[in-house]
Amino acid sequence: MTGLLELTERGLYCRPGDFFIDPWRPVPRAAITHAHSDHARPGSAAYLTADPGVAVLRHRLGDDTTIEGLPYGAEFVHNGVRLSFHPSGHVLGAAQVRIEHRGQVCVVSGDYKTAPDPTCAPFKPLRCHTFVTESTFGLPIYRWRPSAEIFADINAWWRSNQQQNRTSVLFAYSLGKAQRILASIDRSIGPILLHGAIESMVQIYRLAGLDLPPPVRATTENARDTRGQALVLAPPSSENTPWLQKFGEVSTAVASGWMAIRGTRRRRAVDRGFALSDHADWDGLLDSIAATGAERVLVTHGYAATLSRWLNEHGTSAAELPTRFIGETSSTGEPSHSEAPEEDSAQKDAPQG
Repeated sequence: MTGLLELTERGLYCRPGDFFIDPWRPVPRAAITHAHSDHARPGSAAYLTADPGVAVLRHRLGDDTTIEGLPYGAEFVHNGVRLSFHPSGHVLGAAQVRIEHRGQVCVVSGDYKTAPDPTCAPFKPLRCHTFVTESTFGLPIYRWRPSAEIFADINAWWRSNQQQNRTSVLFAYSLGKAQRILASIDRSIGPILLHGAIESMVQIYRLAGLDLPPPVRATTENARDTRGQALVLAPPSSENTPWLQKFGEVSTAVASGWMAIRGTRRRRAVDRGFALSDHADWDGLLDSIAATGAERVLVTHGYAATLSRWLNEHGTSAAELPTRFIGETSSTGEPSHSEAPEEDSAQKDAPQG
């Protein structure tokens, strides 16, 4: 691959620095871009991540996990390799990993987005020789509308449901997407109730200083008291479960970039789809890659074949970087892993409530 990075059976490995980046399996030393389960797997001896993401990562991996934080931009030097974390704009604490050794610079982006988000530090492209980019939405059909327009649509849907005495249930991933929605919707419209998995993550965001309202976990009592008025934020895993019965008559919606394709919404059998993504769209990917000035681009997570082919045809040396991770899927809207045990889904969205 490169002089700094190689692909092994445990994931992406920096041999000169003797550490892995987002490894698939337990390793002695893991540098983690962010806490989504398709990037942060349990079992490694020691983890290093960006400071703002430590609490989130610990919540995901357990209190007994050895995790160290590094401020954005600060350097950690090991075996002559300089490692630093830089904002990727994906979720709280998400980072690009920059590694430098003997004049060569590689940047592993993890997941990133270029749209504004008040709940995390904005993405900043880094100059490098080799850039590892995601391609979750790496097709020209994916071009996001301005976030303000999407939130205005969510507000209007919520108000319309109130007029019809329906509770609004919006499915959004419990880490990142739900908090972004909570920070950006019009909170004056009515009460907001949270699924337990989202409520616990909102607590962590608030402790990090984010301006989010005190979370109210949905219970049988407050669900009954706010029927026809409330907005309920819930993870996609709660769709079509008995948990929803407490809200009475509901209107359901999904917030996901996959909702840009109408057929996806129909397959999900929800009333509305809002194309709100925590990943870069096609233009965002191309602009970000160009801004790095990279001589070589490695494409992973998503439509890697399409994006790498387009880059090669337009003068940028690119190749696919195989992964065992599926990434965010159109069927769930949640990060997933091809080898994930059954209990991992429960871990991602626990506690139920």
